[in-house]
Amino acid sequence: MKGVRCKRITRCIGSVGLYVPGGTAVLPSTALMLAVPAQIAGCKTIVLATPPSRDGSICKEVLYCAKKAGVTHILKAGGAQAISAMAWGTASCPKVEKIFGPGNQYVTAAKMILQNSEAMVSIDMPAGPSEVLVIADKYANPVHVAADLLSQAEHGPDSQVVLVIAGDGVNLGAIEAEVSKQCNALPRGEFASKALSHSFTVFAKDMVEAISFSNLYAPEHLIINVKDAEQWEELVENAGRVSFLGPMDPRERGRLCKRNKPCPSNLWLRKDVQWCITELFPQIHYCPIPNRGRTEKAGSIRREDGRSGRARSAQESRYP
Repeated sequence: MKGVRCKRITRCIGSVGLYVPGGTAVLPSTALMLAVPAQIAGCKTIVLATPPSRDGSICKEVLYCAKKAGVTHILKAGGAQAISAMAWGTASCPKVEKIFGPGNQYVTAAKMILQNSEAMVSIDMPAGPSEVLVIADKYANPVHVAADLLSQAEHGPDSQVVLVIAGDGVNLGAIEAEVSKQCNALPRGEFASKALSHSFTVFAKDMVEAISFSNLYAPEHLIINVKDAEQWEELVENAGRVSFLGPMDPRERGRLCKRNKPCPSNLWLRKDVQWCITELFPQIHYCPIPNRGRTEKAGSIRREDGRSGRARSAQESRYP
């Protein structure tokens, strides 16, 4: 419109809370993936909350990553109580404006509740418990399939692990035997075993049906371990990460080398966006009118809306 200029500028969020799961596991990678974007954005207050181990200490690796990434406050607490502390603020923990990070069902529930409370805090997304869905055909190596399933199962007993068999000829017995063998060799095999106890296998007649099921499930992590995997990429509609296509592309390599985390879980990928650094930048829209612009048209539109006050504001000349 002649005589009207519009622009959009961004300002980083002043204070953010980052949740790094811990207690039974050491996750310095999560600390980096959350804190580095906050540092790049220029957030002035960065609170990192992580639960202590059984001896009451926070793992040195997480503390080191937090220091290197510019974290300003460390909260030694986990679960819903840590999320609440960052949302409301305490005597030793500043209140934050937005909370990021994955967690178990209690962490996710706390984030969902607090974003609609008087705490006036925003969240990135519902992220957790962890999910992985592996699509395998007769060409998939059972060793690789088992490793990919267990890579997510070891997160915790509430992790969701799904195997989808595409077509005939898949040696399910070999996959199950390999899962059992590898699980027994894992230091966190106890957690993986509990997750596997409520896992399931889906039998699809072909790849189209397999991916259709995956789109309905909307997994956090999707692994397509089939022959010529790239040809099915266009059919994928809902998944957090699908950068692990083919039998020689493990999920963990893609997780650490390709894109940042976390991703939504529990079907939220079908209705929510994934986390990225733009989540740290609220947008401010400016519409300055350097001359008289189109004040008459603006006034007419507002009168049609039944807003006489707005029509007068739009039409009233502010220029000599």
